[in-house]
Amino acid sequence: MTYVVTVDTCIPEDTPEMDPLQRAGAVALIEDGFDSVRAIEGPDGVEVDLLDTIVAVHPGGALLKVIVDAPALAFAEDSVRALVDELLERTELLADWTIERCEVELHQDLAKASLDAADGPDAPPDDPAARKARHAEPPTPEGTDDGDDAEAKATAVRTQMLGLADELRSFPPVMFGVLDNDRDNEDGEREDGDDGFTVPPESARLAAGALVYATDILVDELFEDVQVLTQEDAAVAECEGPLWHLERLPDRYALQYDAHFARRFLVTAIAMTTRFTDGSFERLSCVAEELALRFLLSRTTMTLELYDLLDDDVSAALEAFADNVYEDRDHEWLYDDSTDGIDESPVGVTLGVAPMEFKTWFTPFKEGRYVHPSAANEPEAAA
Repeated sequence: MTYVVTVDTCIPEDTPEMDPLQRAGAVALIEDGFDSVRAIEGPDGVEVDLLDTIVAVHPGGALLKVIVDAPALAFAEDSVRALVDELLERTELLADWTIERCEVELHQDLAKASLDAADGPDAPPDDPAARKARHAEPPTPEGTDDGDDAEAKATAVRTQMLGLADELRSFPPVMFGVLDNDRDNEDGEREDGDDGFTVPPESARLAAGALVYATDILVDELFEDVQVLTQEDAAVAECEGPLWHLERLPDRYALQYDAHFARRFLVTAIAMTTRFTDGSFERLSCVAEELALRFLLSRTTMTLELYDLLDDDVSAALEAFADNVYEDRDHEWLYDDSTDGIDESPVGVTLGVAPMEFKTWFTPFKEGRYVHPSAANEPEAAA
């Protein structure tokens, strides 16, 4: 069975965060290590096949997605941990790194439901699209014939999201429409926003926590899209399997969204959201990040709606966040075929529209904008 093992690795506690050059070097070292391995000897001599890896390095370490074919989940986790341990130990520059987490991420409710229904009348449907639709539904706790348990689940998710809000370190409450505490008028009195409305702080916290909560979901769903395109060896336009997000990219380039592109897009989403949470985010770097943020906001909204947590104040907080993070919404023109080529037209040049053709999606908007080395264009493409 194929398992996706998530590994969080961290640099030593007293070590300064890595700069872009060091991160690029770490990516190369880790990828070279994986490239030298085809199979892993797991517990009791069981051989575990290494199918694929994705490496996303951030200032404090690296997030690894390791795909293996193993007879059981425990073999997958133990084998990958042993592999990464050995990879770090034998690489002098990474020898002091530590593994903070190594696990196959399963939603407990869905996993239990699948086990319970394996041979019963509620067995998961054979059709992949039907399974996708089923698993897209909100998990339902046991005995939820009335609304009490659903309400309890929503309360628990809300509490979890509020607890995650502090992890979105790059964005103070003012980015979500909360009135700046330093904003007083000449008489020393408080002022409302320009439109007379300010988002309540708790609504802003819920929106921030929901973004962090949705990030894990988005990354896992994008990873599943990578797997589908890899297995079918097809582009999105030709893919027959179910896709979570990549089929919602602009249709005009659907024949170019292949597995290689999907990996670059996944790494871009991980790099962007890592900067959101580690406090280093400044501006979106490229068109691919603008599209990744579009997907994150959509997943966040859908998740809040699933648990009936999306009220007007939380919606306003997310809208304020989007307005503050996006420098413009030029990427939305990619969804309108009538504007194809506007970035190269005299009108586009006058308006200062950034290049939006497919080959520029992973090219930094300006010098100094961070694009992950695994996603960046080749030098000739970037030029």
